[in-house]
Order: sequence, then C-alpha cells, then structure tokens
Amino acid sequence: MSSSSSSVERYSRPAIFFHWAIALLVALAYLSIEIRGPKDSDSREFWSSIHFWAGVLVLALAVCRVLWRLWQSPPPERESNALLVFLARLAHLALYVFIFVQPLLGILLSNTAGYPVNLAWLNLNFTLVGADAIASPALQAAHVWLGNAFYWIIGLHALAAIGHHVIFKDRTLRRML
Repeated sequence: MSSSSSSVERYSRPAIFFHWAIALLVALAYLSIEIRGPKDSDSREFWSSIHFWAGVLVLALAVCRVLWRLWQSPPPERESNALLVFLARLAHLALYVFIFVQPLLGILLSNTAGYPVNLAWLNLNFTLVGADAIASPALQAAHVWLGNAFYWIIGLHALAAIGHHVIFKDRTLRRML
C-alpha cells in the first residue's frame, strides 16, 4: 500500500490529536472527581480545580475538533455492514454530544449553585447564569447521570475499536493512532 493511500485512510494529525487529548482530559476529569477528597479539604479544592480545568479544556478542544472536522473531512468509512455503520455513527454522535453537553452542564451547575467557574492558577472566573436553587439540583442530577452513562458509551467505543483490531483485523483502530 502506498503512503498516499495509507494517509487517506488515516485521520489527519490534528484530528488524532483532538481525539486523544479529549480522551485523556475526560479520563482526568473522571479521575479527579473520584479522588477529590472530603469537603473543605485542600485535596478536594485541588482536585476540583483539576476537574474544572479538564472540563473547560474538553469543551474548548471539542469546539476546535468540530471546526477542524468541518474543514477537513474524515477518511471514508471502511464498514460495509449497514448496521455497524449506523451503530458507529450513533456512538460518535453520542460522544460528540457528551463532550459538549457535559462540560456545559458542569459550568451551569457551578453557576446555579452560586459559584463562578474558577480556573485556578489563572484567577479567571466566569459565570454564564446566576444562582438558581431550583435548577441547581436538576443540573447536578443531569451532570452525574450523564457522567455515569458515559462510562458505558466510552467503554463500548473502546471495546469496538479493540474488536475491530482483534476480531475483524481491519485498520479501524490504526486510523486513529
């Protein structure tokens, strides 16, 4: 296979960067919220700051990723099975919704709880909406529910990539490496 046909089958370097950077930041956001420590502790403040940073960076990179995708189309789909193509598109749509909605829910949750989103070490605070005692619990529930649901979606996405590599022995995984 020539290098030009190989490069057409792979995602572009920026697309690969956005994919893996967002994946690492999502993992960091999950990790930081799980190990943040007890309320009013230095550990909780530190890890909550990491969680906020990870979420804001996921949102920023998601915008860049979509802009890049509009400018540079992805390589052609390799799958010929209509059901697998549908499931892949559905999973990717769900992942895109997640990387936009989850950080926005987090920002709105902080704001409606009466706190600006504080990006520590930059002294940058921002507020999209004011405090709202009614909306805050609903946003909390949505943020937690979506975070828990996406453990499954992310796991299925990774499992599908590994399945393509190990079972189908195709280049689907390698296209994003």
